[in-house]
Amino acid sequence: MRNILVLVFLLSFSNSFSQSDFKSVQLPPSSKLAQFYGQSEPAIAIHPINQNIIAAACILKEYYYSIDGGNTWTSKAMKSKYGVWGDPVLTFDTTGRLYYFHLANYKKTSWIDRIVCQTAENVDSKFNKGTFPKPNGTKAQDKHWTVINPMNNEIYMSWTQFDEYASTVSTDSSIIVFSKSSDQGKTWSDPIRISKFAGDCIDGDNTVEGAVPAVGPNGEIYVTWTGPHGLVMQKSVDGGKTWLAEEQFIHIHSGGWDLTIPGLQRANGLPILVSDLSNGSNRGTLYLNWCDQKNGEGDTDSWLSSSNDGGKTWSDPVRVNQDESKKHQFFTWMTIDQSNGNLYFVYYDRRNYKDNQTDVYLSTSRDGGLTFSENRISDKPFKPSDNVFFGDYLNISAVNGVIRPIWPRMDNGRITLWVTLIEESDLLKSIEK
Repeated sequence: MRNILVLVFLLSFSNSFSQSDFKSVQLPPSSKLAQFYGQSEPAIAIHPINQNIIAAACILKEYYYSIDGGNTWTSKAMKSKYGVWGDPVLTFDTTGRLYYFHLANYKKTSWIDRIVCQTAENVDSKFNKGTFPKPNGTKAQDKHWTVINPMNNEIYMSWTQFDEYASTVSTDSSIIVFSKSSDQGKTWSDPIRISKFAGDCIDGDNTVEGAVPAVGPNGEIYVTWTGPHGLVMQKSVDGGKTWLAEEQFIHIHSGGWDLTIPGLQRANGLPILVSDLSNGSNRGTLYLNWCDQKNGEGDTDSWLSSSNDGGKTWSDPVRVNQDESKKHQFFTWMTIDQSNGNLYFVYYDRRNYKDNQTDVYLSTSRDGGLTFSENRISDKPFKPSDNVFFGDYLNISAVNGVIRPIWPRMDNGRITLWVTLIEESDLLKSIEK
């Protein structure tokens, strides 16, 4: 995670937008520290049994929860003796146990030398002290993501290990590593390298990054990422003990993943992977979503490719955003509702403007990525400032027809965080209009 440059600001927005087809609710920061860093790089998770219960998070140490479907939120700052240093990832297991993963800043060792997992029995419970996969000296552990196997509640986590973060030394490299927990995060397997091909440590196009795991219907573990060899995939069929001899090529990542978007300090197009575990016709299909500038530096798009043979072959990329504006769509994130196999995408969109004004859009596919419908979910556009760090991504969760995208907006250099309250039934009504 690069150095965060921010402006100190005071919040000045009302609690919710009122003019959108879908209600968006502002998440209250827990402290002035949260206001200082800005509420960006969010995560969100919906309870698997009670969809009124939702957890959310953002940098550096923010935690939020709602017990009324997202209409109201309680906030607090996460604490850990290992330090809480951003990149939050949230997930529930099938019992409703909540996991909060984050980077560390342990004063006794070195900056981001481990990825910490803290757990809570309920969203309003106290989190435990935390556990972590074994650190590797002073090597930096960054950009993690997780998935839980619903058949046995094993936790799979993949991430990037840097010999030294941001190093320009040619002998320093980045690799993708994997670890799992079979006991609800109490202990972790020793991290193993799953990428044959390394990248540099600069945190750019030639760094291997964006490792996201997914679970297949027979317990297969898939991990995708990007870097100097393009979009690639690894696979294990024995619970993560062994992997392919080398990562399998999926697609060229046109122009690389380190994107230039006007008005932002930086922007990435890192890939997101999900697997269809529903009982629908697309069960077992893998979906990969990313952003690139294959159509030009002024025309960033969100793309989707799928595989129905366990990752052996992948479909040609199709464009998720359905506009013909040749404008920027960026910071894409994707989720799947495992109750029906529907795919939901959230991204920033500039199709409607000549300058850097930005909307937030939701795209939905109910047929495995063959067709898409779109809804603008922000009430009004915002205009980011490139002297304020705005994060790297958005997030979205969908369970049993309840869809909750989470997204920051920036107005006059001030960042606030919002969750949009969407039901699948309302999306279907919007199509009928």
